Parts: sequence; C-alpha cells; structure tokens
Amino acid sequence: MSTTLATALLPTYPETRVTFVEGDGVWLLDHAGTRYLDFAGGIAVVGLGHRHPAPLAAAHAQLDKLWHASNLYGTEPARVLAQRLSDRFGGAQAFFCNSGAEANEAALKYARKATGKPGVIALEQSFHGRTMGSLSVTGQPAKRAAFEPLVSGARFATPNDIASLRAAAAADVGLILLEPVLGEGGVIPLTKEFLAAAAALADELGALLAFDEVQTGVGRTGSFFAFEQLDVRPQLVTLAKSLANGLPIGCLLVAEDAAGAFVPGDHGSTFGGNPVSCAAAVAVCDTIDDALLAQVRTNGQRLQAGLARLPGVVEVRGAGLLVGAVFDGPVQSIVDGALDAGLVCLTSGANVLRLAPPLIASSDDVDRALAILTEVTKA
Repeated sequence: MSTTLATALLPTYPETRVTFVEGDGVWLLDHAGTRYLDFAGGIAVVGLGHRHPAPLAAAHAQLDKLWHASNLYGTEPARVLAQRLSDRFGGAQAFFCNSGAEANEAALKYARKATGKPGVIALEQSFHGRTMGSLSVTGQPAKRAAFEPLVSGARFATPNDIASLRAAAAADVGLILLEPVLGEGGVIPLTKEFLAAAAALADELGALLAFDEVQTGVGRTGSFFAFEQLDVRPQLVTLAKSLANGLPIGCLLVAEDAAGAFVPGDHGSTFGGNPVSCAAAVAVCDTIDDALLAQVRTNGQRLQAGLARLPGVVEVRGAGLLVGAVFDGPVQSIVDGALDAGLVCLTSGANVLRLAPPLIASSDDVDRALAILTEVTKA
C-alpha cells in the first residue's frame, strides 16, 4: 500500500483541523492566511513567543559555527547553559537531553543509582512522559494500560492528600516525583503544605525529591522555577518544553548536595547538549528577567479573573500563565469553537480548558482571548 501526505505519519495524534505555516509573537498563521491568537504556546513550549529575536539570533549564529560535536567533546553553549541554570537554581549540575520524557528518565535512573532503591512515589493524574520508564510513573491508567507490564515499583498518591502520600511510603522508595502544577492532569497546583510533607517524607525514607518542571519551569508560573514560590527546594528538577523556546531540549538538574551518583558511562544522549538548542536556551535564560516574570504574574491573575466570569465555569486554578478553567461539562467543543474563531487553546482532561500562552502575552492579548471565549461559551 502506498502512502500519501495524509497517511505517511503514524496516527499517534488526532487528525488535525488546521495547518500552521508561520508564527510571530503570540500569533500563528495557517496555510490559508488566517491569523490565530496562540494561547496554547505549542503546549507551554514557545515561552517567549514565535520568532523571538533573542533565541532566534542565538540559534542562527550557532548554526553558522557548529551544529553537533557529541558529548565526547566540550561545546561552549552547553557549558554556558549549565552555568546559567546552576546560577538560577542556586548550585546544580546539568545533564542535557532532548525532551521532558528523557529528562524524567534521567531522574529515575539517577535516584535509583544514588539511593540504591527502585521504588517511586508519584501522583494520580500526573504526567511524566511516554517512554517506558516515564510512563510507568505517570498516574493516568488509560495511558499505561496498552503498554503494561511497565517498570515496577511505582506507587501513586492523591494530589494534595498528605495521608494518601504517607500511605504510599515504603522502605524501597528512592524517589518522590511531583509536578508543582499537574499540567496534563487538570492544571492542579500542589499546596505548600503537601510539598512540605513530601520533602519531610523523602528525608525520612532516604529518598530524593524531584520536581518535574517540564511544564512549570522557565518562567511559566511567574518565577524561573515554580519551586521558588513554594518554600521547598528539591534535589532534582527536570526541564524541557520552553527552555529553548521550541527547539528540542531537556535537562536534569541535580542539586550540589545530591551530586555524585552518576559517573562516566552511567547515562548519555547522542543529541543531548546540542549546540544550537543550548545557544537558544542561553538566550531564553538571559531574556527572562524580573520585569517579564512580574508581567506573567499580573496577566495570569487577569486571565484567571476573566475565566471565572465565563458561563459554565465552576473553578479556575493554576499559576502564572498556566491556567485551567474547570467547566460543568466537556470542553472539547469550546476548544473547537475557539479555534474556528481564531484562538488556539488546549484541554487538560475532559472538563478543563487549559491556557498556556507565550509569557510575552500582553494584557490586551489576554482580553482578546477572553472576548473570544466569552462569545464561544455563550453560543
């Protein structure tokens, strides 16, 4: 059987309704020339907006010098990025890879090597990736079922339920893995009390505490790392998505006080630390300053307040510009209607509308998005 443009891709995603060909700031352009306000951000990836001049210039300059050398040799962009992230974290070592799932795989391996214990506590409704290890600790049975048996040792607690968290404890637990805001599982922020309990439990068990900041990191919640607002400092942090503003990159950060478990040969990634992606990521780190983070916080509050006034909304939650509106029924028709009206947005479960616009979105952009959603939800 011969393939066509419609069938040459494996059908791992639903059939697309729009083909985008160009982006600029918070706007996307489709093949027919129609403009769309992008409040999905490539699923919280294009943090500085499409074609932002800083990462664009950095990537172009690096393309003219060196694309790849492998990790058998040093490259300047990877070393500079590692230092930038260490400075932001307050002292950490970095391992670079290509995606959030790979970063979480690295965290799983690192914790097992560091503690000698295979058990993991994660959360129901969590999402950590689709590779076999990261899927094993993803708290969504529907995503796991077709691929079982998976890696053993995962235990799942209820988000923000300290009793459930402690009930999942066991002597073989070497890692507690949490998203500060569950992005794919309903946009559920974890409370400071729950995170403090998780940190205390990790200490009791001799386990490492890891925050999956693939979606919440790099300014998304109004601080560079979400944990900066949560009174808990984990030993491990994973990043990806917006770190290079759309170029593939992932990262495991290991706090200085937890360093030393990996030695040469324990882990690797052929394309990890790619000079072009790292150069773009350095530019991203340098662009996310206090003024932009303050804008993220302000516009996040504006977005939450506007969503709360929409018909059918029963709760609004999130942090910064990662926001979820819980409706009293399924939201896919709202997402579809918004797309038809020129607004790109997301779901997070059947009843939750998820918005993750570029961090550069202005108050006027927020108001435009809310105006479209108001019309769509009234229809």
